[in-house]
Amino acid sequence: MNQFKLKTLAVFLPCCFVACSAQAGPLSIGASVIYAQSPYRGGQDRYLPIPVINYEGENFWLHSLQGGYYLWKDEQNRLSLTLLGSPQQYDPDDNDLGDMKRLDKRHMTLMGGATYNHVAEWGIVRTALLGDLLNNSNGVLWDLTWLYRFNLGQFSVTPGIGATWNSANQNRYYYGVSGHESVRTGISTYRPDDSWSPYVELSVNYQLDKQWNASFTGRYIRFDDEIKDSPMIDKNGQAVVWAGVSYTF
Repeated sequence: MNQFKLKTLAVFLPCCFVACSAQAGPLSIGASVIYAQSPYRGGQDRYLPIPVINYEGENFWLHSLQGGYYLWKDEQNRLSLTLLGSPQQYDPDDNDLGDMKRLDKRHMTLMGGATYNHVAEWGIVRTALLGDLLNNSNGVLWDLTWLYRFNLGQFSVTPGIGATWNSANQNRYYYGVSGHESVRTGISTYRPDDSWSPYVELSVNYQLDKQWNASFTGRYIRFDDEIKDSPMIDKNGQAVVWAGVSYTF
C-alpha cells in the first residue's frame, strides 16, 4: 500500500511532482525510483521504479506520469490542459494489521485539469487544479507552490514551499471510514472534510555532460488535521523522494 503525489516539478502535484527531467533538449529518456513513506497504520513503505520519458514540443509535453497540451506558452508563462496518472491508493492485502486488512481497497486513478507555471526573477510559481476522471474518489486537488532556483555551475538547486488542497470527496475516499467498513472492522467511522496540507520540497539537478543528467527531488507533506485524525492514519506527514538519471537527445 502506498500513497504519494507526483508532480511536475517543475508541477508533485498532487499530484504533480515532476522530477528527473532534463531541459536541454526536446526529448530525454532514463530511469528513476520513487520512495514513498506510507501514512497508513500497518502500511509498508514502497520503492517504485518509474521510467523517465520527457518530451517538450511546441504544443504537447510529456513528463513521465503526466502530459499535456499548451493553451498558452511563452518565455515566462505556460498554461496547459493536463492528464496525470495518480498512483495514490490503499491496498488492504499489503497491510500487516487485521482490522486494516478488512477495509475496502482505494484505487489509483487518472486526474485531469489545468496546470500553470510562471517564471520570474523572484522565483517560479506553479499551480494545478485536477479532478478525478475515473469516478473513483470524485475528488479535486489544487496545488500551489513557490520555488527559487540557484544555478551553481553544473548543479542547480531549487527549494520550494507550497500547499495542496484536497476536496472533501478526495479525503473521504482515501482517508475516510464508511459505516459498513466500521461494522466489518471495528474501526470508528470517519468522514473528513476538505483540507490544506503544507509542504516543503527540494530539487537538485546535476548535468554530468551535454547529454546525461542526474536528478533528485524530495518532499515532506505535513498533513492537515482532517487527514491526520483519520483512524487509518498514524503519521503527522509523509516523505517522498524521487531520484533518477536521464539522457537527452
